[in-house]
Amino acid sequence: MRKVVLSDSSNHGNKPSETIEALFETLETPLLAYAYRLARSVEVAQDLVQEAFMKLQVHFKQVREPKPWLYRTVHNLAANHHRKSGRHISMQQTTSTGETLLIESEDEGMLPDESIVHQEAVGLVRISLESLDERSRRLIRLKFEEEMSYREIAEVTGLSVSNVGYVLHHAIKSLGVELKKIGVGK
Repeated sequence: MRKVVLSDSSNHGNKPSETIEALFETLETPLLAYAYRLARSVEVAQDLVQEAFMKLQVHFKQVREPKPWLYRTVHNLAANHHRKSGRHISMQQTTSTGETLLIESEDEGMLPDESIVHQEAVGLVRISLESLDERSRRLIRLKFEEEMSYREIAEVTGLSVSNVGYVLHHAIKSLGVELKKIGVGK
């Protein structure tokens, strides 16, 4: 992570010498323990904490109290993880480059009309995935199909952990933009 030092009056309550690195050193272990209690998985806990720190890096100048912000962010990310992991089955798709992608799909308890709408949305996601570059598609596949942690993806790809998070963030953001263009999500 890049070092961010706040030294002007716009730090909104952060100590002038407070850096993300210092927060990471101080809070990584307790946040991992907290995330583990929420997720019951070491790898998921590591991903949640990594993602929380990445979000903090983006919003660092606006965050007045980083410690409670990080705990709240980990809590929210864990809740999102539980929501997502509780209602899906997998679908495969082969891209134009011959790459096989696994798309998370519907809950078996959906009503038929909900299932049709959901399948249509999954199809639109498939189309939107094609708009991404090969590296982004690969990282999405490793994260969501193979359920690898950022650290595992970094080992496989040779990228740094923070670069994996950066590329995934932008790939998912690009997918969101593409989906909005075609009317999925508002």
